[in-house]
Amino acid sequence: MADLAEMTEAQARDELALLAERLARANQAYHGADAPEISDAAYDALKARNAAIEARFPHLKRADSPSEQVGSTPSSGFGKVTHAVPMLSLENGFSAQDLTDFTDRVEKFLGAPAGLFTAEPKIDGLSLSLRYEAGRLVRAATRGDGETGEDVTDNAWTIKEIPQEVPGAPEVMEVRGEVYISHADFAALNAAQVAKGDKSFANPRNAAAGSLRQLDAQITAARPLRFFAYTWGELSEPLAATQMGAIRRLAAMGFPTNPLTQLCDGPDAMLAHYRKIEAQRATLGYDIDGVVYKVDDLGLQARLGFRSTTPRWALAHKFPAELAWTRLLSIDIQVGRTGALSPVARLQPVTVGGVVVSNATLHNEDYIAGRDSKGGVIREGRDIREGDWVQVYRAGDVIPKIADVDISQRTGQPFVFPDTCPECGSPAHREEGDSVRRCTGGLICPAQGVERLKHFVSRGAFDIEGLGAKQVEMFYSDADLPVKTPADIFTLAARDAASPLKKLKNRDGFGEKSTEKLFAAIEARRTIGLDRLIFALGIRHVGEVAAKTLAQHFQTWESFESAVAQSHNRVGAAWDDLLSADGIGQVIAFSLVETFSNSKERAAIDALVAQLTVTPVIPRARVDSEIAGKTLVFTGTLEKMTRAEAKARAEALGAKVAGSVSAKTDLLIAGPGAGSKAKEAEKHGVKIIDEDTWIALAGGQ
Repeated sequence: MADLAEMTEAQARDELALLAERLARANQAYHGADAPEISDAAYDALKARNAAIEARFPHLKRADSPSEQVGSTPSSGFGKVTHAVPMLSLENGFSAQDLTDFTDRVEKFLGAPAGLFTAEPKIDGLSLSLRYEAGRLVRAATRGDGETGEDVTDNAWTIKEIPQEVPGAPEVMEVRGEVYISHADFAALNAAQVAKGDKSFANPRNAAAGSLRQLDAQITAARPLRFFAYTWGELSEPLAATQMGAIRRLAAMGFPTNPLTQLCDGPDAMLAHYRKIEAQRATLGYDIDGVVYKVDDLGLQARLGFRSTTPRWALAHKFPAELAWTRLLSIDIQVGRTGALSPVARLQPVTVGGVVVSNATLHNEDYIAGRDSKGGVIREGRDIREGDWVQVYRAGDVIPKIADVDISQRTGQPFVFPDTCPECGSPAHREEGDSVRRCTGGLICPAQGVERLKHFVSRGAFDIEGLGAKQVEMFYSDADLPVKTPADIFTLAARDAASPLKKLKNRDGFGEKSTEKLFAAIEARRTIGLDRLIFALGIRHVGEVAAKTLAQHFQTWESFESAVAQSHNRVGAAWDDLLSADGIGQVIAFSLVETFSNSKERAAIDALVAQLTVTPVIPRARVDSEIAGKTLVFTGTLEKMTRAEAKARAEALGAKVAGSVSAKTDLLIAGPGAGSKAKEAEKHGVKIIDEDTWIALAGGQ
């Protein structure tokens, strides 16, 4: 990674693109598949790096920025539940300074001290929202992507610690908390799994998540799931005036709450409680990975409000990562759908924090060589070699990374990173400023072909039931019914019908009913939303958020395809229109044009679209306010609310807040001391109002 202080815009664009791809994959693996691929510490480090680059280059923030995402797409196996109040993630902190910065930000936003804070253990489980109406449990849902979760009501009813009836509850009450499995229950569960000849679970979090997300509630009922309540969603009436008061009321209603939750009067007390909980961590009997701080006064919480994915009034103070030493047996190179050659360390299995791990990420060839992408030294220049004794870095329950190496025990030779693809033999090039080497084989590379097809049928894309990763691999190498491109999926049934022999229904793993179900599932996906189609194409840098942004902007496939096709020279009205889509920068636009300009790629896309009916996008409903859709600028000193609070209020009402005045500005809110911006507004004929008028326009204080 380039040094942030010396980073160029080109390097920033490339690294933001890589971070978006890595973090999106990590989110889906952790939240969607209950099978994490990178450690919590690695994930947090990547998100922190992304935030730091965005802070330095705010104009390069991507439409699919990880800072705008929560969780992952809900599974197709469950009904969908739209959360009345979004289930957001928390901002992370890793040091005492991060804690102090958090309390300082809160005080600065409010313009006054926040008073008391609560501090509670951060449970490492699966988030669950319980909806009660007239005191009865009527629905339970997972977090999902924060907006939409999975309906797991039948499963939640089997958890003994979750009350099914709550006398005295508000008419509508959504109680939220964490489902987990204790250490003792986890050991007993794994012993029972082994005794039955079944696979054991890697850790309590995965076991809890997998148990809650069973399609058969009887399986969930047999699992020792527990629950801690710590927050709420929609309420018909407040539970209390404070966070601690609300938690105490939930406890009085019969919900399990954590006994280590405590009131603190400032950073010193908060840090002291953090250290107390950290010291007890090994004896609690359940997994935690930090301490959560929240402003206690619920009125102040409401004033502080939310960023796009996190509340301003809370912080998750994470525990340090865990370490262990083991032998690096080999370094394998995996090829992804974009051709990226990713090195993976195969380790002699080692237990780190109670979890046995045997794989680790090695990032890229520079990381292996002991340098960053600009040639700077990391690990004091120590490279990583097969046979080395390495320090494994892990936090949470996932694949770790290698933090250091003990060269005193070294016996191997330097690792030579391949310059050809291990799958197809094509040259593997590394573009200037890119930290990743990529196979140039494209469609002839079987690894890329298989991975792109897996992406095409994934949950956020076409999500074809019965056509998962294993089936994709089978069909890709099938001599009689090959599926090499997405269009081949939609001709599969016709080719099977035309084949006199070797029908799919007669093959291992398929029967008549399963074949009929597969063909029906494929047929059902001939009609697809524009955003899903764009995402499913697997175009580099175009994630789910960017795909939705493009779909909302162009609304039809014909408009989108025409704009990209006419942008091949990267000039003109079509190119300007492509770049004008909110959050679509040149990196994404270049990638779209490059893909559509490739004759083989374009032929594959055209063949696919010919098989489909692409539904247009219905424009988003506008927020019902006088300033919705308008661009606002604040200047001077605001005396009745902080600038941050004013900005948050404006955005909540559907307005955009800019930092400078231009001809596109609709309204300037000017406080005392307004200077050049007021003059610029007069120059452009922009309406100027004072703070009192603004407050009235925004619905009062």
